[in-house]
Amino acid sequence: MKKTLISILAFSFIITSCDRPQEQPSSPKKEEDTQIVLVKKDFRNLKNWKADNLSEVISGFALSCEKILKEKNEYLSNAKIQIPTKTYQKICLDYLSKRPQTTEEFRQFAEQNFTPYLVTDKGNPEGKFTSYYEAAIRASRQKSEKYKYPIYGKPFDLIEFNIKDFDPNADSKKFVGRVEGQKLIPYYTRKEIKQKVMKAPVILWGDCNIDVNIMQIQGSAVAWLDNGEKLRIGYAGNNGHPFRGLGSILLSKGLLEKGKSSMIDIKKWLKENPDKADEIYNENNRYIFHRIIENSDGPLGAQGVPLHAGRSLAVDRRYIPLGAMLWLETTGPDNEQIEKLVVAQDIGSAIKGIVRGDYFWGSGGDDVLAKAGRMHSNGHYYILLPKGYEQEQNK
Repeated sequence: MKKTLISILAFSFIITSCDRPQEQPSSPKKEEDTQIVLVKKDFRNLKNWKADNLSEVISGFALSCEKILKEKNEYLSNAKIQIPTKTYQKICLDYLSKRPQTTEEFRQFAEQNFTPYLVTDKGNPEGKFTSYYEAAIRASRQKSEKYKYPIYGKPFDLIEFNIKDFDPNADSKKFVGRVEGQKLIPYYTRKEIKQKVMKAPVILWGDCNIDVNIMQIQGSAVAWLDNGEKLRIGYAGNNGHPFRGLGSILLSKGLLEKGKSSMIDIKKWLKENPDKADEIYNENNRYIFHRIIENSDGPLGAQGVPLHAGRSLAVDRRYIPLGAMLWLETTGPDNEQIEKLVVAQDIGSAIKGIVRGDYFWGSGGDDVLAKAGRMHSNGHYYILLPKGYEQEQNK
């Protein structure tokens, strides 16, 4: 089959019919060395396609479609996999008007409107898949001796800007900072924020510093208030600094053993070493700000829609458009097969790469944390692209 090559700045994008991928290099690749290669497939190539309970995706994809209908970008989510927004919007309008009700109706809709493409980096389909969850915390609207750990909303002095707004020829990239005098400088680090140097509202007070910090890693939480009220806390922004995982910090210091660094292990270490915990937290300069979410049946992802357990995936939005459907093939923390349709509805600080995903496990306490924290699997995914996509790229 003919190959089509489209150069996008330092990236390339290829559509090909080659089936044999090359092996993945063991060392991490620089961004400019990556190359999206899509391999056209058939739904028959998707393991478990006929057995998956697709009815679980019906409402989640509908919510993504409602967001997509409001997009004004030429290409969906401005991702490197360029799906014309208007083409996808037509499919979404059709979907929302028909509203499939059953697995079979959804399957027929998907097969009539999409073609699966294996997503690879220079022909290599294998990537890393982890998992996250919605934490549960105890909190109060009032500070007290018990509830003394602040949960901050977005700071009043935080400024977000995009270079593309100043230079139309530049890459679209968001920056975060603050003004000091007449100069724009980076925003405060985690350590500086804990020294209470910023101007930000406190939306709630937590009773456990560990839970508040884990909530920051997960991005959201269900908060059980001292008055019996239940609230959902969502992501509102960050301070713009690089993320460094607690597990990697503890491993680098020899405080945890390799293979024993799950979130449960991390939480146990933090509980047993409260005098050293702040030092560990502060080595991750990234700080997450939150907001209270009203009337949501799930935590809100980066696309602005509620996430669904087992059906939402966090991706690197530079490559995968938010709202796109993906067929995921990987394994869970107990080596169980995960072969199912998911929707790209979220992002994450550590989710970087063409084939990289963070599987949303659901909401709960340490039982769900134990599952989500142990998932570190190899796998691959297929992106469902509108029929005729390849011909559109060849024009």
